[in-house]
Amino acid sequence: MARSRVGGHFDLTDHLGARVTPDTYRGRFMLVFFGFTHCARICPAVLGRNSRALDLLGADAERLRPLYITVDPDRDTPEVLAEYLRDRHPRYTGLTGTAAEIEAAKRAYHVFARRADELDGYTVPHTSFTFLMNSDGEYVTHYLETLTAEELAGALVKELNRSPG
Repeated sequence: MARSRVGGHFDLTDHLGARVTPDTYRGRFMLVFFGFTHCARICPAVLGRNSRALDLLGADAERLRPLYITVDPDRDTPEVLAEYLRDRHPRYTGLTGTAAEIEAAKRAYHVFARRADELDGYTVPHTSFTFLMNSDGEYVTHYLETLTAEELAGALVKELNRSPG
């Protein structure tokens, strides 16, 4: 039985307004996390953990491009993503797009996310994996939100050292 491919093509807009695809980041590993700026718990925790892990990597962090792909394109415009990431997670590039573009990216990464309407707004329950893609844009592995920053940094160093990219 063949494994489903994780990752692949996306065509999105970064938080500076530029159109990007995986080829934009070719030559660097991509650390990909799907979330949304109005997330109260999981996204801030995972992005914080990922950012601390990147700090622990020192110069090796330059081999990685951390990407934050929104699952809430109705609210997460490039401007909203830029404001959110600027002070909290400046290493990250925020990506958004049309609903169809985000759906295509979610399908490529096998990510679940669905808007859940509530009385005073809505939440978006979603997958909380962090994906590692190699310098050719191919899936390497994914990390659960339960890892500590130190554990993630150790795992990333191991994967970076396996590849000269």
